[in-house]
Amino acid sequence: MLALLIAAIAVGIAAFVWAMVQALRANPVRPPPEAIVVGAVTNFFDALGIGSFAPTAAWLRFRRHVPDRLIPATMLIGHTPPTFVQALIFLALLGVGIDPVLLVGCAVTLTVGTYVGVGLATRAPVRVVQAVVAGALILAAVFYALANLEMMPVGGTARSLPPGLTAAAIAASFVFGVLVSFGVGHYAPMLVMLSLMGMDPRLCFPIMAGGGALAAAGACVRYIRTAQVDLRIPLGLSLGGIPAVLVAALLVKSLPVEPLRWLVIVVVLYAAATLLWSALRNEAATAAPAKPAAGG
Repeated sequence: MLALLIAAIAVGIAAFVWAMVQALRANPVRPPPEAIVVGAVTNFFDALGIGSFAPTAAWLRFRRHVPDRLIPATMLIGHTPPTFVQALIFLALLGVGIDPVLLVGCAVTLTVGTYVGVGLATRAPVRVVQAVVAGALILAAVFYALANLEMMPVGGTARSLPPGLTAAAIAASFVFGVLVSFGVGHYAPMLVMLSLMGMDPRLCFPIMAGGGALAAAGACVRYIRTAQVDLRIPLGLSLGGIPAVLVAALLVKSLPVEPLRWLVIVVVLYAAATLLWSALRNEAATAAPAKPAAGG
């Protein structure tokens, strides 16, 4: 089953690359150096367990490179190629030691949830997307703080789960997939869930990355085909992120990341506050009665 999952990811990689090539042929773009640097930094620390979505969302919000409603799609497209690399590395190194039903089941339901979520995210009002992304940033800040305070679940040594917990983890992956389409990273909540269930935290990474790669491939193809996303930013994130993941996963392995987490907490909370403020303003503007035309 591990081989089937890797083969499915390979098909997803091919579909993603084809969609990107077609889009770039129709509209050639050049990635800004700033996006390449951000992609390198965020994906380097993502491979070490910090996460890339929250700091990237904060950067996009600060710099206003894209409209708020396109922040989730921009991040998803940009971070998917580095996720492909992470998935293949983690599956090759640790995938054999995981219950194949849990591994493949979580990947499949995460993919289905993401596919459903793309349809919801593309039709959602701007204020809803802003509120969801803000909530995701706040949740990420909470997880960062818990990690720094050593209050995260330490997990166990299990390579598999009892049938009931396996079914619960697979079902929860569908919900995580829906949220991924709104820019909510699934690594932290899935890591907490599986650790609380007794899984070895090291073995959570192939589950998270493998499912993320498979899910993101299909979602990104749909986003790319809408032709709404400015591909300069995602292209830069990818070009910077792929070598950074290789360096982090294969060479660096680990670093003291606690000080960086505290910095990220401050940044993402500020970004969350500005997004919530914008969402409230949009809601107020929508609810306000229209002014009568002059002379009416």
